[in-house]
Amino acid sequence: MDLPEYAIEARGLTKTYAATKTTPEMQALKGIDLAIPRGSIFGLLGPNGAGKSTFINILAGLCQKTAGEVLIWGRDIDHRPRDARAAIGVVPQEIAADPFFTPKESMEVAAGMYAVPKSERRTDELLAALGLSDKANAYVRQLSGGMKRRLMVAKAMVHNPPVLILDEPTAGVDVELRKQLWNYVLELNRKGVTIVLTTHYLEEAQELCDQIAIVNRGQVVVCEPTATLLQRMDTRMVLVTPDQPLAAAPALAGFETKLLKAGGFSVTYRTGQSSVEQVLAAVRAAGLHIKDISTEDPDLEDVFVSLTSANSVAA
Repeated sequence: MDLPEYAIEARGLTKTYAATKTTPEMQALKGIDLAIPRGSIFGLLGPNGAGKSTFINILAGLCQKTAGEVLIWGRDIDHRPRDARAAIGVVPQEIAADPFFTPKESMEVAAGMYAVPKSERRTDELLAALGLSDKANAYVRQLSGGMKRRLMVAKAMVHNPPVLILDEPTAGVDVELRKQLWNYVLELNRKGVTIVLTTHYLEEAQELCDQIAIVNRGQVVVCEPTATLLQRMDTRMVLVTPDQPLAAAPALAGFETKLLKAGGFSVTYRTGQSSVEQVLAAVRAAGLHIKDISTEDPDLEDVFVSLTSANSVAA
């Protein structure tokens, strides 16, 4: 069988929650169109309430879509639901593990639910990969929050799915455990597993993701390669260290300035209207002598805020 071009495809996906006695009808997804390339690390970002969790719950079979079409690994979730679900492993935001089981028992139960033959189970291998070998026979209730989250990643991989969905996987995880988790995820990706990631750590998405979709108010605001997305912001910043520390940011005609620590200042300009040379000329014209300069490009947080703010105003 030929491998699909896209790990996940959504076309015209909508979800409307019916009105209740206390809440009005709510449209959580408004015609989502997404094509997640096979083998990529794909970021799905958006503010709280944007529709990310609803989208993931539909993929996981926990929520029924209202309309539209969804394919997971080329398998339609309506026509081949069991095959589609078998193609993904989902790590939800909430930690869900039986406190009276050991990690090893939890893994065996999860493998049994996916009908993985005992001869093909990788319980010990997965626990070792996620640094849980020494806790394999401890009760889950004795594990730290970070260990429980890593156990959930291991459980999501028991059936060796080609697509792994990570919904805020590093929330509440310390830096060292986060690094260990991402090393394992990157290794999975190198072996061909498609990773779909939601996170509030924008620097994490910027560093890891090949492509990013930003969702707001149930709609895809933008879906582009990460590098292209970062190029959307046409602002740049020059950080200036004068030969004598300043007590206030200088006023430079046509530029926005801000005082920095240690008496330096930043100058923000638009690349389509100005250049670094013009910034430096304005600094010199203000009678300042430059000791050092550096430039800073916008990061994903700048793009995220810009796009979601614009989308909220439009809505």
